[in-house]
Amino acid sequence: MRQVRYLSIVVIMGLLSSTLVERGYATPSTHIWAPSTDVQPYKKVHLTSDFYVPTEQNGDGSRANTITNLGLTLGVLPWKSVNAELGFDVKSGGGGLDDWPVYFNAKIGTPEDLLGPWFPALAVGIYDVGTKHNRTTNNVIYGKAAKTIKVKDLSLGRVSVGYFTGDPNLLINGTKRDNDGLLFAWERVMTELSDKLWVAVDYQGSRSAYGALNLGFSWKFSENVSTIFAYDLYNDRDLAGTYTVQVDIDF
Repeated sequence: MRQVRYLSIVVIMGLLSSTLVERGYATPSTHIWAPSTDVQPYKKVHLTSDFYVPTEQNGDGSRANTITNLGLTLGVLPWKSVNAELGFDVKSGGGGLDDWPVYFNAKIGTPEDLLGPWFPALAVGIYDVGTKHNRTTNNVIYGKAAKTIKVKDLSLGRVSVGYFTGDPNLLINGTKRDNDGLLFAWERVMTELSDKLWVAVDYQGSRSAYGALNLGFSWKFSENVSTIFAYDLYNDRDLAGTYTVQVDIDF
């Protein structure tokens, strides 16, 4: 119980107040890579396990580590018009950063069509709130809007746009700060083939370790189990691309 209270306090403080970076992997509710406007429903527990496997060497000839991430997110508001989630991640493969493996995240948002058929989903949040100052306190704050586009009864998918900013001392490109940028995503359930198949492209700006273009798909095995398969192309071309496998389970 004490650990749960500590988690809640740290994340809420991060929201109200607003590393040498390895790569930024965290799991608030996301598309493939970047956070989405989706928010976990009240009392739903979302467990995710992510693997990022490098496909080649970095530009300097070094071999990137395989990153693993185990995350848990919980819906905490009982309202339909405004939802919120709190979560944390435990990461490994970050070299010296593995000494401080826990990162927190939080998000609050509203669904599409809340005030009419034109109204987008909206969300603001923070993630990668680490526990070691100037090493893992990336504190990435973002805002995002999303809207499903339809032509008569045909869905063209959902488009999301937003913006993020993080700690300027940790989100860097070489020795220069590069701590903010655009968020963009397109996603669609491919109902023509199967209601279980989802495809997506998402993008996060900057040439920091967070900047990447990501392409992938998901297969929903059951109402509470799905898997994402994707490829990540980093905006800093000196960083090796990675294959992503993500397993999601809801309780």
